[in-house]
Amino acid sequence: MEAQQILLDSRPEGMPTQANFKLATTPLAEINHGEFLVKNLWMSVDPYMRGRMIDRKSYIAPFATGEVLEGGAIGEVIESLNPDFPVGTKVSSMLGWRSHYVTDGSEHTRLPDTPLSESHFLGVLGMPGMTAWTGLNRIAKLQEGETLFVSAASGAVGSVACQLGKLMGAKVIASVGSDDKVQHLLSLGVDGVINYKRSQDLSAALKSAAPQGIDVYFENVGGEHLSAALDNMNDHGRIAVCGMISQYNDTTPTPGPANLAMIIIKKLKIEGFIVFEHWDHYPEFAKQMGQWLATGAVKAEQTIYEGLEQAPNAFIGLFEGRNRGKMVVRLA
Repeated sequence: MEAQQILLDSRPEGMPTQANFKLATTPLAEINHGEFLVKNLWMSVDPYMRGRMIDRKSYIAPFATGEVLEGGAIGEVIESLNPDFPVGTKVSSMLGWRSHYVTDGSEHTRLPDTPLSESHFLGVLGMPGMTAWTGLNRIAKLQEGETLFVSAASGAVGSVACQLGKLMGAKVIASVGSDDKVQHLLSLGVDGVINYKRSQDLSAALKSAAPQGIDVYFENVGGEHLSAALDNMNDHGRIAVCGMISQYNDTTPTPGPANLAMIIIKKLKIEGFIVFEHWDHYPEFAKQMGQWLATGAVKAEQTIYEGLEQAPNAFIGLFEGRNRGKMVVRLA
């Protein structure tokens, strides 16, 4: 039996292109005792993967050129010699970007029975949802009555952060890059939404949307968004730094905001975080999120690409703003 895989063919310089990826076919070994064969059903593409395409030391090892990429995936066991993972079991893993693989089950999690699509375990019930929950609850400690600003607010993490902010009793201001995304977030109950691509002065637009100031900023973008947030933060405000997608494809170092002195003047607290360091709290998150999804308090949205060969296109689309909610690829 053979598997299709997406390899990192070359390291991107600036915005990734299709030329950086290669679709390959490789034979699969026969399964041995204690192993099983997985057919991937869904895979995730996420902005953090861009950092792994650079050969540098970070919180996670870089991808190797000429090797299959990795990322979150949901699969189904189709052959098994492992009694803990019988045929038909749905599993989550970090072995995406491939159609099939053989494993002994290390670092695999059985999915619970749920009426929801399994793909939501890559999004609102997975790493992106957990990131939003962690940033607001454990890092920024958002309180009822405060004002929350979320950048990249229509993405996998940002859209959940906006909805959780409302559930936590905050006023929520969001930033997105198109008018249809503005309307979508308003339909979710967000109090104010800025189309930053239409704004000549993001700081002024944020001040107009939140004249009372910002208590918590959920940082997904960096650059001009961080500068605008610093201008509008209230004293003792908190900034949870999840990502800085505006800089991921820069080929030269990005200058820092010119107003970093606001950190001192306003006595701000800024903390970056990696969600996997908080994964021991996942059961608490999953219980809450499951209840919110069941009651409709949180709405899960996905942008779906079809077929493994479309995975590079889906990944590139993250940096072009083509996703609303979680970007996933359906393999089968």
